[in-house]
Amino acid sequence: MISILIADDHPMVREGLQAVFAATDDITVVGEAVDGAEAVALTASLHPRVVLMDLQMPGLHGIEATRRIAADHPGTAVLVLTMFEHDDMVFAAVAAGAVGYLLKGAGGADIVTAVRAAGAGQAVFGAALAARLRTFFAAPPPPERAAFPQLTARERVILNGIAAGLTNAQIAQQEYLSVKTIANNVSTILAKLHLTERGQAIVAAREAGLGRRPPD
Repeated sequence: MISILIADDHPMVREGLQAVFAATDDITVVGEAVDGAEAVALTASLHPRVVLMDLQMPGLHGIEATRRIAADHPGTAVLVLTMFEHDDMVFAAVAAGAVGYLLKGAGGADIVTAVRAAGAGQAVFGAALAARLRTFFAAPPPPERAAFPQLTARERVILNGIAAGLTNAQIAQQEYLSVKTIANNVSTILAKLHLTERGQAIVAAREAGLGRRPPD
């Protein structure tokens, strides 16, 4: 029997997944978490074989929760189930220790198959995501390594704005992006740099020479 913990802040998503797994005879849901911190705590107490992890949750980001679970509980496989298919999110989740990455548009049968594979110790990625991962890891490293090489160009621009003391709204205005997009990128930056709050990012960025305000 594969024990599974569902981590998602949307009740309807959790209910839908409960129904999907209730129809199987080899998967049992042992708990539900509504945010990343609760997912980490319940993993420590329940020891599920698989954690089905959403990324964008209140409080502790799903990527940071994945990193902590992967580091502290090697017997638990984290399988990401999210609506975000951006390369940055995929790579950050894999770097944090996720064994698989599914989009919320996946059918119930696909999710069940993925959970079974993760429970058996296999990596789980859709064909398109797997191709992007192969391309990413096959690419040669850049000849010069700038500060925070794990960040994308956009993330470094946003981190520079953070270090300059700009708010998310100000960065969004300068980069012609939505505030939500900036907030999502900030969460990814914190996860990639293994930081928990904005103030830590400001200190780290300024120590690396960032923080120059772009011209108005």
